[in-house]
Amino acid sequence: MIINKTQILNNICYTELVYDRINKKLNSNFTKSEIETMLFGVIKETQEKFFLKNGKNYYISNTENDIGITVNSYTYRIITVDRITKIKK
Repeated sequence: MIINKTQILNNICYTELVYDRINKKLNSNFTKSEIETMLFGVIKETQEKFFLKNGKNYYISNTENDIGITVNSYTYRIITVDRITKIKK
């Protein structure tokens, strides 16, 4: 399946509750604007091979920023953001 990153970037949206969820999951205190700017940048710089569509969601993994982003594939709404834990060798 081909994933259209530009379509995701052009339609990405947020609910009021997701901002608090993102700050809680990332252990941060970003403003709404900072969250939107950060996630847009992370999605933009992530290669499409790190986008996975499973069911109704896109899962975007960016190991450089240690962030995994879950996006609803129908509404393009951010569902959550998680830290990716690197495996130590």
